[in-house]
Amino acid sequence: MSRHFKYSPVFAKLSALAISIMALSGTAWGADGETYPTRFTNIGGITNTRHNLTQSPTGISNAMMTVRNNYGEVCVYCHTPHGANENIAAPLWNRTFKNNTYTTYENLKSSTITQVISQPGPNSLTCLSCHDGTVAIDSIVNMPGSGRYSEANKTSHQESFLDAWPGGSAKHVAVGGGSLGGTTCMSCHTGPDGSEVATDFTAFYIGTDLSNDHPVGIVLPEGRIGVDFADPGVRGTSLAYYDRDADNKADSNEIRFYKTGGNYKVECASCHDPHGVPSGGEGSVNNPSFLRVNNQNSAVCLTCHDK
Repeated sequence: MSRHFKYSPVFAKLSALAISIMALSGTAWGADGETYPTRFTNIGGITNTRHNLTQSPTGISNAMMTVRNNYGEVCVYCHTPHGANENIAAPLWNRTFKNNTYTTYENLKSSTITQVISQPGPNSLTCLSCHDGTVAIDSIVNMPGSGRYSEANKTSHQESFLDAWPGGSAKHVAVGGGSLGGTTCMSCHTGPDGSEVATDFTAFYIGTDLSNDHPVGIVLPEGRIGVDFADPGVRGTSLAYYDRDADNKADSNEIRFYKTGGNYKVECASCHDPHGVPSGGEGSVNNPSFLRVNNQNSAVCLTCHDK
């Protein structure tokens, strides 16, 4: 502390208030080691997570977060009660769907993989609609209010449509490459070498090359259950899952396989729940990275892999 600092009761109260806000709101760390208050507490539902795209960190970076339409509604960035995008088999899906082709994890990368790996299924494509970096994070089909619907935006980004939102800024950006105007989320969220106040999102920008990620669209190898893989236990018409609490229901904290094309397959949502999963009881912090199971001691891996 500077030797020229003079104690002030007002300063003390403001400091206490700032500390209280950080305690309630969570904390973000900048590259310079300084801390900045943020609303992403990761406690409770999706409203308090990074998937709530209506909010911005409350510190210096507020002015920087004008790169997407703020619709003022949490769910609308992915879902709509009317006019959903029927081009993808996802619940009331509201996002632009480009039907990209992805580079998949090839069998040649591992001699132990015997299953064919197909293109990602709907329960991966919903996640990739943001995380592959080719669709703007606010590119939706049905914006809030009357008369703000675009059939064309179901399959391609319509700049003029998105700009029609009050306060639209023509800065509708994607996570990584493929955004319009050359600006992306990763322009700032690049960690220590990027903005001092932007959290490092490098791990969340997956891209369209999935060859270095856990295979999605890969079939559960039935012939190796009990040898290499743990039996999911419950198998329904659309899901197979590990029923941790034996309630015969696929709870959010239970890893699952999605049945598409007649087979149970691993997809992004097998291990991740985009709404967040509490690590313990009510009021507990959600598992990191929206995981269904905290991966401490490789718990996610060992749920499926019998090693």
